[in-house]
Amino acid sequence: MAIETKPWDAADYLNTPEDIAAYLDAYLEDGTSEEIREALKTIARSHGMTLLAKETGLTREALYKALGDKGNPTLDTLVRVTRALGLRLSLAA
Repeated sequence: MAIETKPWDAADYLNTPEDIAAYLDAYLEDGTSEEIREALKTIARSHGMTLLAKETGLTREALYKALGDKGNPTLDTLVRVTRALGLRLSLAA
């Protein structure tokens, strides 16, 4: 009997703001800027790029560019995306 597998995608499991916050927090703790950008892209896909674009006031193309492999999202983009996802940026010591 053959075992059926499918690629695992974290976006399939990021269903609540709490899930998203925990996922992103893990990357913010000790991830590189590239890993954090990739985590944001995964979160954006889980939410839906079209919906996220509408909620942030950014175009889908701008989101894809900022969160793409060569992207470098601005602070404004980061704030808009996190707010649209029901998150709040904060720093702790």
